[in-house]
Amino acid sequence: MTEEIVRGARAAAGPGTAVLGLTPAWGPESAEGWLDSYLSAAAVIDRLRTYHGPPYDAVVMAGFGEHGREGVRELVDVPVVDITEAAAHLACLLGRRYGVVTTLERSCGQIEDSLELAGVGRNCAAVVGTGLGVLDLGDRERTEAAFLTAAEQARDAGAEVLVLGCAGMTGLQTTVAEKLGVPVVDGVGAAVKLAESLVHLGLTTSRAGSFARPVPKRRVWGKP
Repeated sequence: MTEEIVRGARAAAGPGTAVLGLTPAWGPESAEGWLDSYLSAAAVIDRLRTYHGPPYDAVVMAGFGEHGREGVRELVDVPVVDITEAAAHLACLLGRRYGVVTTLERSCGQIEDSLELAGVGRNCAAVVGTGLGVLDLGDRERTEAAFLTAAEQARDAGAEVLVLGCAGMTGLQTTVAEKLGVPVVDGVGAAVKLAESLVHLGLTTSRAGSFARPVPKRRVWGKP
């Protein structure tokens, strides 16, 4: 799935932007629920903490509604763009209210909380699950059919714009937008373009307060 997400990111990236996909060395194979999300967040932070590859200008976090973005912003000295925030912010520019179509119903509450924390929850008309697990999204025909069904529920709730609620849905936006007749935002593409904009504008995370560098102290990572 990381490879598919990277392909989507590269398709959205402008000339001169290189995209490198990183996968944590440990954690759940997919994030579906609170436990998976917290484990994934720690694993992502650990992956970035121990990264020794070429320097990078920005980080795109490709877990929709997942935890960890605030910790990563403390950790690294470049812009950090989460696909959840990116998609919602762009959706707010395209319509008064937006809806998110995601995977399992159990993820809906977590996504709602993430949107509230990002300050864009009030514009969300609905978060609707397709009933598909993250690892089921490789079946594109089945995913599209499930998305279209769930999208109608979001539209009935007042959504004027729709958001792909999982990075694994990347690439689906054009097809479903044509069939639904409303804009559909892909969080991966949105995050890449916002990351590029921040880099080009010379902007990065503020260190004044909330996202100050971590307090120097002894931290044990993994088994002592």
